[in-house]
Amino acid sequence: MTWQLSVAGLLVGMLVGVTGMGGGSLMTPLLVILFGFSPSVAVGTDLLHGAAFKTVGAVRHRRLGTVQARLSGWMFLGSAPMSLLGVATATWLRHRYGDGAQSVQGVVLGVALLAGGVGLLAKSLLHVREEPPDPFVLTRRDRIAAVLIGLGGGYVVGLTSVGSGVFFGLTMLIVFPLRSSKVVGTDIFHAAALLWVAGFGHYVAGNVDLHAVAWLLVGSIPGVLLSSGLTVKLPDRILRIALAITLLASGVKLIDVPHGNVIALGVLGAGLLALGGVAFSRLVAAHARSAAVVVVTPVDRLGADSGVANSADERT
Repeated sequence: MTWQLSVAGLLVGMLVGVTGMGGGSLMTPLLVILFGFSPSVAVGTDLLHGAAFKTVGAVRHRRLGTVQARLSGWMFLGSAPMSLLGVATATWLRHRYGDGAQSVQGVVLGVALLAGGVGLLAKSLLHVREEPPDPFVLTRRDRIAAVLIGLGGGYVVGLTSVGSGVFFGLTMLIVFPLRSSKVVGTDIFHAAALLWVAGFGHYVAGNVDLHAVAWLLVGSIPGVLLSSGLTVKLPDRILRIALAITLLASGVKLIDVPHGNVIALGVLGAGLLALGGVAFSRLVAAHARSAAVVVVTPVDRLGADSGVANSADERT
């Protein structure tokens, strides 16, 4: 189980590089469901992998000028200590209730994935104001809000590894008047610092597989670097909805509800039908717009001019 991890890292890295989303939320369920990692080790391994992985993106966004560093610092003030409390909680759950895929920790992870899926759907449907009226300046209210956001999000990230992108990105879109590019850059910059703290905490607690981290990075770092400049044919919103459906299905499977596999397949099937309908409607609309555009070629123009001349001759 070496090159398979690199392939998984490559796919997740390309997804993040193209769309800026989905790293931690998708990697943890992959490690549990596909590779058989226990939930606590999957969380710790994903956090440490994400720390190195998102540092690359953080440096890039910092150079692009899409980072509100002070806002990241105030969120980090609350998120860093609470992430360690989340690590302590995850370790306690492992020792108290076991660490199988269907343990309490697995159920907690499943609930977090469900919440992440719902949050990502909300983020996909939320319209952000691209041109804030004034330059963003941190007020006392903004600093308090940033610390509170860090307190809640840091605990969830340390406990489940889910939420560093969905939770913080969604709340920043709602609370602060930032452009979407600033939200993405600030989120990644803050997540890079937070994941180093939480990942190191899980490493000390014995919840990290360094071998797996190394193989994941072999794929994910080239993936994000190669795909960061690419564009995709599907709209970003469709990709976000597809990822949200994947998280919801993964959460249902981990919670182990009655007939969970059937429900998960139903969620995926309904999601695929919905995405197919959206994609088809977009294709029809694009075709209608293209058909409405009349292109006049030089031959057509010559014919039209001749027709006008002939009509004039007939009238004379």
